[in-house]
Amino acid sequence: MEQEKELSKLGTQPVGKLLITTGLPMILSMVLQAVYNIVDSAFVSNIEGYGEAAFNALTLAFPVQMLMVAISIGTGVGMGALLSKSLGQNDSEKVNYTAGNAEFLAIVIYAVFVLFGFFGVDFYLHTQTDSAEIIDMAADYLTICCTMSIGIVFFAVFEKLLQATGRSLFSTIAQMAGAITNIVLDPIMIYGLLGCPQLGVKGAAYATVIGQIVSMTVGLIFHIKLNKEVTNGIKYLKPSAKIIGRIYSIGLPAIIAQALMSVMTYGMNIILNTVSTGCVTAYGLYYKIQQFFLFAAFGMRDAITPVISFAHGMGSKKRITDGIKYGMIFTLVIMAAGMIIIECLAYPLAGIFSLSGETLDLCIEAMRIVSLSFVFAGANIAFQGIFQAVDSGMPSLIVSVCRQLLFVLPVAWGFALLVTGGAVGTWILWTTFIIAEGVSALISVLFMVRIYKKKIA
Repeated sequence: MEQEKELSKLGTQPVGKLLITTGLPMILSMVLQAVYNIVDSAFVSNIEGYGEAAFNALTLAFPVQMLMVAISIGTGVGMGALLSKSLGQNDSEKVNYTAGNAEFLAIVIYAVFVLFGFFGVDFYLHTQTDSAEIIDMAADYLTICCTMSIGIVFFAVFEKLLQATGRSLFSTIAQMAGAITNIVLDPIMIYGLLGCPQLGVKGAAYATVIGQIVSMTVGLIFHIKLNKEVTNGIKYLKPSAKIIGRIYSIGLPAIIAQALMSVMTYGMNIILNTVSTGCVTAYGLYYKIQQFFLFAAFGMRDAITPVISFAHGMGSKKRITDGIKYGMIFTLVIMAAGMIIIECLAYPLAGIFSLSGETLDLCIEAMRIVSLSFVFAGANIAFQGIFQAVDSGMPSLIVSVCRQLLFVLPVAWGFALLVTGGAVGTWILWTTFIIAEGVSALISVLFMVRIYKKKIA
């Protein structure tokens, strides 16, 4: 009865209320995901003697961490949307094979990152810097995070399984358990407290992966105990090309959307390094601060997708249009609030990290300019969730490429040439993001008009 009640909410509860009740736990879960990176950075930046170098090391490792999150969560998003639609169609066998194939994919993803941790880390880091000190610290951190990434990969599957069946609260509890573990262990392992050896950057990595494993374990327990509409078994792990194809037809845009964040950050690190190391540090710090708001918008997007997908499976035009309306409103409110907070609190937020005066000024400059793009970014993120829910993955993919690649790296590269040539100040570098998000938002609107006419109206 409880399972039927949870599922009936997806089809009967007013859509605005449903997005709030399912979205808030997802938002909290995604924000807690951002905690892992920013907490590590805050603690290592205050290591006596080499804090700023350690912070730079984590900045260089950050794109790979983002890639792990992108592939894991994107796979989970695709699985969750397909599973929600199958539940709406009362196809229990498809539900079971969708969950089992997602677990199979998690095994494959983990194996790939283990191999990268052993064989790819050094080459990757040498493409971004020549500093032996920073490379050594970044290699220590990244190797641990990759070879012990089982927690982050499998938690993404269990999290989306719980969210797809309307049990977002329990996925949030699992995420909180890991985040709290990370926060508690960070100072102990980094600084060598309570009898633990002082591990520095390695300590930050160990605290992170232990926290992720805690989240995975709690998420697995909740899935087994609560998701009774999903039958678990070895036979459902057998890979199905059809189901895997459907998972990635929905989830690939989500993977690319977040993977492009990784590519963009990697490219920006290289471009900004041609201007100054301080610009790289400032961008890395700002990007981790803005993650709280971007990830909150991602949480709302991940609520939009199953709600509209379930309505799509039911064939309910009204619930689809309500999902679009309220999902867009809520996402824009989140990002507008983020813009106001960063504009008002730029200096104290940057002051959390132990940075030199020039780097601190660059960070504040970046925060106050880039945050002006937040409303455009919110619209793009909401549109991507809507597109994925109505089986329009290609428009979502195109928007991702535009806002995180096509209109970012070439523009930033051109502006960097102007700065190094002395024609203009560093402020112009940060306007890249306003241009990219604004143009992409216009493209998103054009896609939405077309999709509404063809698939909804």
